[in-house]
Amino acid sequence: MTAEEQTSEGQHTIPMEGEDITPKRDGGVLKLVKREGTGTQSPMNGDKVFVHYVGTLLDGTHFDSSRDRGDKFSFELGKGQVIKAWDIGVATMKLGELCQLICKPEYAYGSAGSPPKIPPNAILVFEVELFEFRGEDITDDEDCGIIRRIITKGQGYSKPNEGAAVEVTVEATSEGRVFDERELKFEIGDGDSLGLPAGVEKAIMSMEQGEESLFTIKPKYGFGNAGNANYNIPGGATLQYKIKLTAFEKAKESWEMNTAEKLEQSSIVKVKGTQYFKEGKYKQASVQYKRIVSWLEHESGLLEEDEKKAKALRLAAHLNLAMCFLKLNEPNQALENCDKALQLDGSNEKALFRRGEAFFGMKEYDKARDDFQRVVQLYPANKAAKSQVGLCQKRIKEEHEKDKRIYANMFQKFAERDSKREAVKVKTESKENDDDMEVENGEREVCGSTIVNL
Repeated sequence: MTAEEQTSEGQHTIPMEGEDITPKRDGGVLKLVKREGTGTQSPMNGDKVFVHYVGTLLDGTHFDSSRDRGDKFSFELGKGQVIKAWDIGVATMKLGELCQLICKPEYAYGSAGSPPKIPPNAILVFEVELFEFRGEDITDDEDCGIIRRIITKGQGYSKPNEGAAVEVTVEATSEGRVFDERELKFEIGDGDSLGLPAGVEKAIMSMEQGEESLFTIKPKYGFGNAGNANYNIPGGATLQYKIKLTAFEKAKESWEMNTAEKLEQSSIVKVKGTQYFKEGKYKQASVQYKRIVSWLEHESGLLEEDEKKAKALRLAAHLNLAMCFLKLNEPNQALENCDKALQLDGSNEKALFRRGEAFFGMKEYDKARDDFQRVVQLYPANKAAKSQVGLCQKRIKEEHEKDKRIYANMFQKFAERDSKREAVKVKTESKENDDDMEVENGEREVCGSTIVNL
């Protein structure tokens, strides 16, 4: 499309030329490439893009420029963070491309404009240069462990939650080799039993229904340093998963369930967690036990029978979580869950014993011994606790011996240092005394000599 608009005074403005790139082909955004970019890829929805731009009105009036500020402008494509024309236009660009976008009001600031620089119903012209684009980091720690690039945007705003029933298609590759290609139906939290790494479930929980995205998953969220023998994936491998979320049904949140539903679901996931634990899948087991805590922790005003059931389930969840975290070598979290279990049952044998194990793992042997001794006092038949008391005593003794050696060496060093200082001091004082004697002798000779002369 090429045309030329005029002002009311008849003055020529910037030519209205370029390719219509709007989905509706309504001429709302015209694009003119001034310098071709490189490569075959363009930014996808959700990508973070970095550009320089210069904005002018159709009559050439300059109203904004990132170049004048000296800083590139960045935004997430397709998230509505910029005017519609930009989301449409930048999505068509290649790396290094320089183009002109002519944007009609309905794709820019509309009838309101953006006073004082942009009047109502203004046609805007942008010169845009694309420097970089990269996928969206969806990890909680923002450690770039899972990067998403949206191929097809989904519908709505709802996303799967923990326990949601999902239907997906997955295609997984590593170093260009497809190692997994399936259509799956499962509940979020059960992915490991299907051979899916934890990062895949994290990825699915970031998606909208109908969305298709490409996820790059680092080893931490993939198969780790161990790899996966079934798929012939070596340790430390980065994975690519193309996932389409066909359908899902969210699991009920705590506030959506009544007491009977919470108790029923808690019993179900407790069994599921125990199965994971028996299989050595401690992370997956802990996810199930955490759900019980989230559902029942703040329940109040229950009937006596329901209160007993809820308390028993919460106690079991905290005890099992403590064991999971001990297996995962995370004693601090094990300790936290033991304390919560003991709030429910102050003399619980398992809670005291596992708290002792947690303290032992943290090298707090005195506290560990105290817990194991309490177990022995309350449950004399517990031979494991008796053995742990002896082990704690041994560790405490070893620590004391170590401290004694450290302090002995320290005191020896202090004594040697003080001895050296004293020797230096004595030597210095002796030298000063010798110098004084020489001065005194000299004075006597002079005096003697004077007396003789007299």
